[in-house]
Amino acid sequence: MHLKLKGSPLLCLVGFMGCGKSTAGRLLAERLGWAFVDLDDQIEGAAGMTIEQIFTAQGEPRFRQLEQEALRREHSLALRGRARVVALGGGAFLNPNNRELLEVGGVSMWLDCPVEILWERVAGCSHRPLARDREQFQRLYLERLPVYGLADFTIPAANGSPEQIVEAILALGLL
Repeated sequence: MHLKLKGSPLLCLVGFMGCGKSTAGRLLAERLGWAFVDLDDQIEGAAGMTIEQIFTAQGEPRFRQLEQEALRREHSLALRGRARVVALGGGAFLNPNNRELLEVGGVSMWLDCPVEILWERVAGCSHRPLARDREQFQRLYLERLPVYGLADFTIPAANGSPEQIVEAILALGLL
């Protein structure tokens, strides 16, 4: 077991929208017998609104606050021994407070995928407020790329199926 996981079984998948965090995360959690949490789903459930509605009605800063609160809840559950795989929203890892939280009792894995493939996967998805304009999408990706690189591990996610991504994570020998 990776030393960071000892006492706090929390594995967070990070990366840009469309990289496969939720799909691979569900499969990974199933393989490990851990809980799976999609942080965006948690936020929507707690707020009683979709992410798009939160962005529209309350703004991105409020969404980011809800995101941080949700991650803190999941982190707390992990600290109490409730193993979980958490798919973070594309912007959650940008928050230094979230990264600091994961430094203590969590492992972050960046699902790395080129922007062209990501755009193909999410173009036209009306439920993704930050994926409506290709130039803005690419600009946002390039801004976030250096921060994603701060994750504990990088998993190539460009051409692999979700099952292959899970196998690459398990092959690290951390769990």
